Parts: sequence; C-alpha cells; structure tokens
Amino acid sequence: MPTSQNDPPPRLLRRWEIGDAEPPVPVGDGRCWRVDTADASYFLREYEAYDRRALLFRHTVTTGLDAAGLPVLAPVPARAGRTLVTAGGLGYVLHPWVTGRRRGGLELTFGQCERLGELLGGLHAALDRLTAPVQQSMLISTPCAADAMVAVDQMLDALPGEGNDFDALTERRLRERRALLNEFADHQPPEMEVTTVGHLHGAFHEGNLRYGGSGNVTAVLGWDSLTTGPVAGELVRAAARLFADEDERGLDLDRVRAFVRGHRAAFPLDAGQIQSAVHRVWWERLCDVEPLRDRYLDHDRRAGRGLPASDVGLVTWWSANLELTLDLFATPYTELPAESPAYG
Repeated sequence: MPTSQNDPPPRLLRRWEIGDAEPPVPVGDGRCWRVDTADASYFLREYEAYDRRALLFRHTVTTGLDAAGLPVLAPVPARAGRTLVTAGGLGYVLHPWVTGRRRGGLELTFGQCERLGELLGGLHAALDRLTAPVQQSMLISTPCAADAMVAVDQMLDALPGEGNDFDALTERRLRERRALLNEFADHQPPEMEVTTVGHLHGAFHEGNLRYGGSGNVTAVLGWDSLTTGPVAGELVRAAARLFADEDERGLDLDRVRAFVRGHRAAFPLDAGQIQSAVHRVWWERLCDVEPLRDRYLDHDRRAGRGLPASDVGLVTWWSANLELTLDLFATPYTELPAESPAYG
C-alpha cells in the first residue's frame, strides 16, 4: 500500500523485531501512529526536534520503572538494542500500545485513592533508586503577588468599555482575583526552604493515567514531563488536579487524605514538608493569572494549555480554606488510619 509523505518511512518498522506490521494508522494530533501486527499493537512516535540525551535518559528511567514492576511502558528496543531509531533526520520511538481507560479522580473509591497515592509514592521511591541524587537547592523561587496584580490590571484595561454578559463576568472574575491577591499578599511562602527533592513524573493527573476493569492503574503515561523538584510539591499538585470538583466546591478532602496516606506508605516525608508544599502550591495558583486570561479574554485558546476547568474556582475555594487544607493534607502523618472519616 502506498504511503503519504506524512507517513513514517516504509522500511522503518523492519528495524524492530515485531513481525509483519499493517500500515501505520495516524492517532492524535501529533506525529504518532498505531502499528498493528499479528501478535500485538504498538504506538510509534516521531520526534523532529529533540534533546537526544534527555530522551535517552527518559528511556533509561522508564525501562527501569517497568523492570521494577510498575505500570510504566518501556520503549521497545530495535534490533540493534537502541530505543531511539533515526531515519531521514527524524527520531522514532516504539512503545507497546496502551490499554485501559481514563477515570476522573472523583470516580475513585477511597481505597482506590489510597492505592493511587501508593503508586505515586512507589514511583518516587523507584526514581530515587534509579537516578543519581538531585542537587539540593536552598532557593525555591516564589511568584510575586504585586506582579500578578499588575497582570490582572492589564487584563481589566483590555476589556471593552461596553461589553456583553460574558465581558461582565470576565470583569467580575478578574476583580475577585485581584481582591484575593491583595488580601493574601502577606501570605507569601518563604524563599528559603529545605525539603526532599528528587526526580518527578511532572504531570501525574488523570489525563496520563489508564485504568483496567478492576480499577487498578494499567499505565502511567506522560513521561516527557520528567523533571526534578520537591517530592511533596508533586504530591500536592497531583491531589489538586485529581480531586478538584468541576465547580467552586473545591477539593474532595477525604479523597485527598486517602491519597496522601497511600503515598506515605511508599515514600514517607513528614507533616512539615506536606504543609509547606500545600502553602506553596496554593500561592502559585493564586498568582498564576494565565488561566483567567485563557478562560475569559482568550477562551478559545484555553484547551491548548490543558488546564482543568475547575482551576479558577479552586483558587477562590482554596484561599477561603487555606488553614483547613494545611491541616488536612498533613493528617495522614498525625492520625491513625482508623480515625479517618474516609473509612468510617
């Protein structure tokens, strides 16, 4: 069958020992294809501009995580043993095809939330074993509330003088955020902080998780986001993405507590680090006004950022419940499991 100019090179798939393959079928919006053989299916991805060293490091990490029994899909080695195959100046990587379906965090039972937290902790523990120690940084930059207020003022100035109802809603939301920034300006986290740092997944949320019929995670995707930073920060960010309601009801705190408890079982930190991370992640969201720009001033572009629909409402709820969240995120480090309302 003839191939179009956008298809991978015709002889490319012979570089892997996967048997005779059907013509690749494009999937998604990028340069990706599904490849079917008589025995299995695969996911082929093309890289046009890439950091070879960083890409091969990710392959080493995901291969190690897969070998450790975690639900991570290692790249398929080519005949020469390489995980990155080049052809025509482009790079190609082959993975097993992902099975399973997406599930929102609020669909999970408390037990499943705890197992998901334990999975994230297991990934952190394995990453700690598989990678070299990360240089401990004493300085963690902190957003400035004054800069965020300037950005909000610029957005307000850009609104039409006599707009429609949507413009009126935009103005109200912007003024609400400015009022919050002004109210909590003295709640900025400290610049200096000592915490447990390491290699992190970087994007642990429902879009990168696949579940099987039993409710267990079959694959953790999104390893292009692999990064370094405070482990507690990834834990709090993951909880905020997974367990936020789609309106202004905020976080499901019982599920958050189960998630943190599971993480503690696999990669224990301490209550102080957890509370510091809650403070910092809340502050970062408060000062991040780009979701407002995308949702209201340029809402047609918003989908490209991958921001959760609950982001704007969550900031308002979180600001009103900051002390509650500081305490509750840390309770798995101070209470017995039987005392949790999540388990009755």
